[in-house]
Amino acid sequence: MSGTTTAAAGLRRRTAQAGANRWVVLVVLCVSLLLVAVDATVLHVAVPAVTEDLRPGAIELLWIVDTYPLVCASLLILFGTLGDRVGRRRILLLGYALFGVASALAAFAGSAQTLIMARALLGVGGAMIMPATLSILRQVFPDRRERALAVGIWSAVAAVGAAIGPLLGGFLLEHFWWGSVFLVNIPLMLVSLPVGRLLLPESRGAGDGPWDVVGALMAAAGLFGVVLGVKQLGGGEPGPFTVVPLVVGAVLIVLFVRRQRRRTHPLVDLGMFARPAFSTSVGCIVLAMLALVGLELIAAQYLQLVLGLSPLETGLRLLPLTFSAMAAGLAGARLLRGFGPRRMVCGGFGLTAVAVLVLTAMGGSDNAGLLLIGFLLLGFGLETTLFAAYESMLSEAPQEQAGGAAAIGETSYQLGAGIGIALLGSVMNAAYAPGLSSVPGVPASASAAAGHSLGEAYGVAGRLGGPAGAALRRAAKDSFVHGLHVTLLVSAGLLLLGAVMALRLPRVMQCEAPPAGVGVPAPREVVESRVSA
Repeated sequence: MSGTTTAAAGLRRRTAQAGANRWVVLVVLCVSLLLVAVDATVLHVAVPAVTEDLRPGAIELLWIVDTYPLVCASLLILFGTLGDRVGRRRILLLGYALFGVASALAAFAGSAQTLIMARALLGVGGAMIMPATLSILRQVFPDRRERALAVGIWSAVAAVGAAIGPLLGGFLLEHFWWGSVFLVNIPLMLVSLPVGRLLLPESRGAGDGPWDVVGALMAAAGLFGVVLGVKQLGGGEPGPFTVVPLVVGAVLIVLFVRRQRRRTHPLVDLGMFARPAFSTSVGCIVLAMLALVGLELIAAQYLQLVLGLSPLETGLRLLPLTFSAMAAGLAGARLLRGFGPRRMVCGGFGLTAVAVLVLTAMGGSDNAGLLLIGFLLLGFGLETTLFAAYESMLSEAPQEQAGGAAAIGETSYQLGAGIGIALLGSVMNAAYAPGLSSVPGVPASASAAAGHSLGEAYGVAGRLGGPAGAALRRAAKDSFVHGLHVTLLVSAGLLLLGAVMALRLPRVMQCEAPPAGVGVPAPREVVESRVSA
């Protein structure tokens, strides 16, 4: 009897220890995600300093900024599915090492070409890290209730990382040189490598059949072309250098899909898209990111160019959006249990649409209270949508396909961001330019140049000077506010479309019992198993 009691007590102790270790693993994964999210935005404020020091040309400067997200988005499926084959922890640790080396190379880059190469390597490292964090999270939290809480914390950390990037970059640039924005990665990676090796469990999928190398390269090249084309469209650069990569990328993705359907052991199980909850979740992620990135870009221009706020003041004005997103991520698990995926995603889209309509009251003068309410609603609504969509997507994917599913989710995130900038930016430009077609007292050539952007209009107005310059500046400001209102209405329509799409999601959160024996080994057990091996 005492032996049975002792065994039961030992089992309870090991179970509690494994549960505690799951949350330690979550901390390690969140640190990984924080680094990648910060690095995606930290360079934005350093661009003027980089330009002054390295003297890049216009094309080189564009690649310095865009190489990281381009490479990262292109390789997510490649490394996500490779992790399912060779081990997700192994890919994550390799990503740590590469991220650290690339950060040092970027920090001390002596030329624009070196910095572009370093940013490309950072993109490779980021593509290794991002899907691995979600797929390992899927493994170590087999119980859906716990996993929902873990995904909520994970998504809150992602919101924090994207927000503190510019603030951290601004602080470092005030005290150090521009390379310091990359050096902050190195000590964290030096800690993450040994800690991750000690604490993170290794896992992989079934691994049936050979890994489809050709398919992986087709997916990478196709996504690179599509994301590049979409980014150039968003920058207002239509032409052969926009259309060709877009068409070639789309063709390669179509061929990739056909290849996967014909293979006995596909790289990505496209059967996951036959599940309404999975395909709907992916579509909701795209639409949510489409609204978020486009609106953030336009909001930043409005705050700086219309209201005349400094970059730091602009970042502080946008902080409520981040704080409300954090709150939504942390409260997401309880909300999901109470409302279910369908009502939560529908409600998130609806709340975001309300926020966007509130922001249509923005005008040429500052209204801090209105902006505060709008940004709080916007952050909470969008993060609620993203959290519930990610959680539903992960829960619908088989555990052996966790890496591929996470890569699909992250790819849809990146594509949504790129499409959002292109689509809403195009709507903004189409609504803005006509208001400057004929400004009284302003030459036609000056009006045409001012129609490209509000920043360019201010430059033209400054060169004109006098009453003509003042008239052009006033007309440009009014046209921008009009374009902002049109863009917000289009965004609200897209968000309502997302709410309708979310009706395909399950009504309730189905929580199956976790598989027996699933858990995270304690650190002592990990070390002992490796020593004995």
